Amino acid sequence: MSWLYRTFTRSIGKKQLVALTGLGLCSFLLVHLAGNLLIYAGPDAFNGYAKKLEDSVILVPAEVGLAVMFLAHMVLALWVTVENWRARPVPYHGKKRWEGGKTIGSATMWITGPTIFVFLIVHLLNFRLADRGDGTLYDLVVATFDSLPYTFGYVAAMLVVALHVSHGFQSGFRTFGLVHPKYIGAIMWLGWAFAVAVAVGYSSIPAWIHIFLGAKP
Repeated sequence: MSWLYRTFTRSIGKKQLVALTGLGLCSFLLVHLAGNLLIYAGPDAFNGYAKKLEDSVILVPAEVGLAVMFLAHMVLALWVTVENWRARPVPYHGKKRWEGGKTIGSATMWITGPTIFVFLIVHLLNFRLADRGDGTLYDLVVATFDSLPYTFGYVAAMLVVALHVSHGFQSGFRTFGLVHPKYIGAIMWLGWAFAVAVAVGYSSIPAWIHIFLGAKP
């Protein structure tokens, strides 16, 4: 296993781990969104999905795996950033787009990353760890998004997530050398399309609930 240790203690190895965990988390975003969108099908469909998920024997191992992946991604990304800064405190200038030139997504990673971490803690406290009382998960979600401040905060957080993954998605391909001037445009377009899908998909749920299902005066 010494070769594995040497690989992932080197800078390129850590960058590859950041890319792998990042792309893994992007996959989770899609799977989680697909489940969340069942709320449009009504309480029976959404609660049925939630019960199957909660009764599954793989739920806890999956949650532990996701937690490890998220923490590894966060710690390694910070590690790589510090190493890059120490190696070259003055940033590169004039890099071409396919070589990884600065974008709004890359320039704000140091802000969006910690913001997502804070949002995740709040999100878990409000949903995964919340006491439902005699109600269902559907009831909890509707009651939570009846709050305008929480709905607004959730949508804002999804925009932050979208900005983060807009860079992270295409950066993952770049880390593994899967870039070329001929098709980097397509990869960057796919990254932005993924980011928009995440922002619109997740944000539509609290907006729809607040407008159409929330308590009326």
